[in-house]
Amino acid sequence: MATTVPDTAEVELTIGGMTCASCAARIEKKLNRMDGVEATVNYATEKAKVTFRQDLDVADLIATVEATGYTARPPEPDPAPGAAGDGRDGGPGQETEGDELRPLRQRLITAVVLAVPVIAMAMVPAWQFEYWQWLSLTLAAPVVTYAAWPFHKAALTNARHGAATMDTLISVGTSAAFLWSLWALFFGTAGTPGMTHPFELTIARTDGAGNIYLEAAAGVTAFILAGRYFEARSKRKAGAALRALLQLGAKDVTVLRGGREAQIPVGELKVGDRFLVRPGEKIATDGTVVEGASAVDASMLTGESVPVEVGVGDTVTGATVNAGGRLVVEATRVGADTQLARMAKLVEDAQNGKAAAQRLADRISGVFVPVVIALALGTLGFWLGNGAGLTAAFTAAVAVLIIACPCALGLATPTALMVGTGRGAQLGILIKGPEVLESTRKVDTVVLDKTGTVTTGRMTLLAVHTADGTDETEVLRLAGALEHASEHPIAQAVAAGAAERVGALPTPEDFANIAGLGVQGVVEGHAVLVGRTKLLAEWAMELPSGLARAKAEAEAAGRTAIAVAWDGEARAVLEVADAVKDTSAEAITRLRALGLTPILLTGDNQAVAEAVAAEVGIDEVIAEVMPQDKVDVVKRLQSEGRSVAMVGDGVNDAAALAQADLGLAMGTGTDAAIEAGDLTLVRGDLRAAADAIRLARKTLGTIKSNLFWAFAYNVAALPLAAAGLLNPMIAGAAMAFSSVFVVGNSLRLRGFKAAS
Repeated sequence: MATTVPDTAEVELTIGGMTCASCAARIEKKLNRMDGVEATVNYATEKAKVTFRQDLDVADLIATVEATGYTARPPEPDPAPGAAGDGRDGGPGQETEGDELRPLRQRLITAVVLAVPVIAMAMVPAWQFEYWQWLSLTLAAPVVTYAAWPFHKAALTNARHGAATMDTLISVGTSAAFLWSLWALFFGTAGTPGMTHPFELTIARTDGAGNIYLEAAAGVTAFILAGRYFEARSKRKAGAALRALLQLGAKDVTVLRGGREAQIPVGELKVGDRFLVRPGEKIATDGTVVEGASAVDASMLTGESVPVEVGVGDTVTGATVNAGGRLVVEATRVGADTQLARMAKLVEDAQNGKAAAQRLADRISGVFVPVVIALALGTLGFWLGNGAGLTAAFTAAVAVLIIACPCALGLATPTALMVGTGRGAQLGILIKGPEVLESTRKVDTVVLDKTGTVTTGRMTLLAVHTADGTDETEVLRLAGALEHASEHPIAQAVAAGAAERVGALPTPEDFANIAGLGVQGVVEGHAVLVGRTKLLAEWAMELPSGLARAKAEAEAAGRTAIAVAWDGEARAVLEVADAVKDTSAEAITRLRALGLTPILLTGDNQAVAEAVAAEVGIDEVIAEVMPQDKVDVVKRLQSEGRSVAMVGDGVNDAAALAQADLGLAMGTGTDAAIEAGDLTLVRGDLRAAADAIRLARKTLGTIKSNLFWAFAYNVAALPLAAAGLLNPMIAGAAMAFSSVFVVGNSLRLRGFKAAS
């Protein structure tokens, strides 16, 4: 007998308590073990997207996450308009980005304020007054308990699942240092008045009863909390791509009901409603034009550089801009069905499917922690077996744990990131976070959007072809004057180009816009026509052979050709196109020098794309691609084993930027693209893409060398600790020296220079 498969439902849970990518993997694994559940967990956005059988309850999913040691809550319902809250902090759904970071920031401030005097007293014998060790304990206790609680909690969670991460190392090391200090103060000789840590670097065996390691416990906590705070701040921005995309749409719309105009929020629009779009306004939703004609600028959504002429019966897309006349549109898709909403979903899916790079320190810790714990137990057993006494054996074992918790490890990533990102900002390159750097190392293919990335994204007058005996200046004066009166983007390009070349333009005495064909009017006593050849044909005018040839060549190169005629005769052809940026060809050369293969990907037509590619030196072109297909192109390249970087600036690029292994957004583009990218190029200069990849690779190299040395110093000191020869000053000096080295190594990034 056939079984009925229950319908499925989908929910997005907000996950709390994750500290690294392995946490996300663990939750995902647990959820997917449930019968009828499919889940993906994104560490960056702290969201779990779960598809489940409808006979299951969301509470079951939350219970599974909580049993794994994390928190989960269903999405908050959107508040009704005007019910945004009473302004008090902490209410449900009222947390801002800053509020979410507040607990971490409070722990960091507590740790820094209290740890600095503890470290100072331990390292400077002159400041060790009679009862200094007890003041150190008073100051260090809140740091190791309250401030370090997230590390202890994560370590316990990891231990329950047989895993070891950076949190385990921090928790074990700081706890060992603190608990040993407590024992030495209350049961050893460290608590006696006048006890000092002399500034001696002698290697001698000690029973440990007079040693305290509070500065190690407090210092490590403060340094690593600082790193976590800056990482969390950059991670919070990961979900902003979706918000930026959805904010692109119109907020209000003018609907026509019962022959009257009414302003309503766009969310109340229904399929079949007719709404008005005035010149310069955004089109509220996807629909069909039922009245009027205009040019629609769809470049942000489709990548087409030339505005699209629309009339009755043509379809239009929500969030595109009406650049010309008045339109009445009938809504065909609203809400989640619109192209803009589908693109937002593409971005979300790409972000969820994109595995966040596992923190390097976690990977090292996974091996290092079990080895250190085994070594500490081995040391304890060895000294007990050799009759050294319980105190001496414990001293050696605890010293192993303390020296294995490197202060420099907490500095390794944040210092290199701070210096690298600071230098990047000076050069107009913004790096979002440490996980971005891992991607830059592997990238071998760079996919470039055309409009606004390789080209300026603006229509520009590129060339003027005149008939025999016609003066170019006169052509520009007459055509520019007439086009200046039009709102069409191509007309504005002609007017701007003419004004730039000949100066002030005359004012037309008469002007008329011929929908879909061009403009006509009277300028300085001349009857002037500017537009398509069809407009000239209606006045029985034909282009001379030279101009006809120029027009054909311009169109073959993907440019828009505009005919100009006056006083009954065709006089010129103007070439208008989206001009290639001056620096694009040089940028392609630099990208190739980094070992990257460039590919041009655009929604524009094939002829335009090939002309631009030939001009800048790109061999591979993929043209006439819809936004959702851009994601498929990136996926196809990835399935071929390539590691893909994507450079783009428009809404149409946002999903592909999120899907790519490395997304580089032009800062001159839309917020949606910028938020979806991993690196932002503030200047909008494509050469910065090559500089960004070089800087990111150099920063990653610095982080790796920092991590190596942070561990190397401690590994070198481990035999001394195991031998029971490590006194507090040597431990402190090793920690200080490794920290100074890491900071110095990171500061070398300040010397990074952009290629001239």
